[in-house]
Amino acid sequence: MANKIRVLVVDDSIIARKIIMEGLRRDPRIEVAGYAINAADAENKLRSLNPDVMTCDVQMPGMTGIEFLKKILPQHPLPVVLASSLNLRVFDALHAGAVGFVRKPDGVQSRDEFVRSLTEAVIEASHAKVRRPAPVGAAAAPELPVPATVGPIGGSTGAQQYIIGLGASTGGTEATLEVMKRLPADIPAMVIVQHMPPGFTKMYAERLDRLCRMEVREAVNGDKLHRGLALVAPADLQCRINRSPAGEYYVSCTPGDKVSGHRPSVDALFLSMAENVRCKMTGIILTGMGADGAEGLLRMRQKGAYTIGQDKESCVVYGMPGVAYEKGAVCEQASIERVASVLLRSLQAGK
Repeated sequence: MANKIRVLVVDDSIIARKIIMEGLRRDPRIEVAGYAINAADAENKLRSLNPDVMTCDVQMPGMTGIEFLKKILPQHPLPVVLASSLNLRVFDALHAGAVGFVRKPDGVQSRDEFVRSLTEAVIEASHAKVRRPAPVGAAAAPELPVPATVGPIGGSTGAQQYIIGLGASTGGTEATLEVMKRLPADIPAMVIVQHMPPGFTKMYAERLDRLCRMEVREAVNGDKLHRGLALVAPADLQCRINRSPAGEYYVSCTPGDKVSGHRPSVDALFLSMAENVRCKMTGIILTGMGADGAEGLLRMRQKGAYTIGQDKESCVVYGMPGVAYEKGAVCEQASIERVASVLLRSLQAGK
């Protein structure tokens, strides 16, 4: 057997540590290298244990998980999976460098579901490439200028002339933000699938809405698509795009089987676009483990869509975009900082 994934568990709760450590030890691919009861303890044990992956709570006494990540990752970049209750600060921790997160059991899910999700997240994280955060005080990279408007698309200003689908997984919360914050307020209708635990998609949509120029909200079954609106697929529902007899596009967000191992699934979204969308469309596939979205993106390209994939160098995990590229599903690859400009150029060219 290949070397096991060595994990350091950081949590101030004795009960949580016990659940996490016993759960991870059930998987033969994982070795629990040790545990820490707070950030200071973890900092010391990181040097001696040299783990491959660290799990970390967000809310801890003394130094919080977010403060800890900001301090430690510039010197010791390793994949970090957050084990957190339903808390908006998770997204601050992801911004600080964590690569994934799992919701702690709180009555919504069972301990077994939590352990299963955390085990999968740890295994995914072991393949992640951590982008080293900039040291405190370092100059931020200059923002690319955001155009005030997209303008006419393919010779038309109609609200239903273009639809954009975007899918991401591991590392995708920050990657999607990198794309969205570089787009203007009147961007064509967008639907976003980000693999995420229940409860977090609404908070994530609200975060994007605060930080981006267009309106962003969690999708509700039956929501109509229109220019200037981006919808985030709700966790644990399959989100698809449909076309009404009158030619209007709307989303269906319904229970159903997992597609390509996920619910919501990027493939479910992209395949629905390939089947139902009759106007121009673009598919974007960003960082993520596995192959979800690759087959759907290929079908979209075969139907005439312009397709964009994040490049290997800027991915946290070059899984989903890598498989899509190998399948011939990607028209153009770009770094995460350039995906938005590639999209805008394709819109103006009417691709």
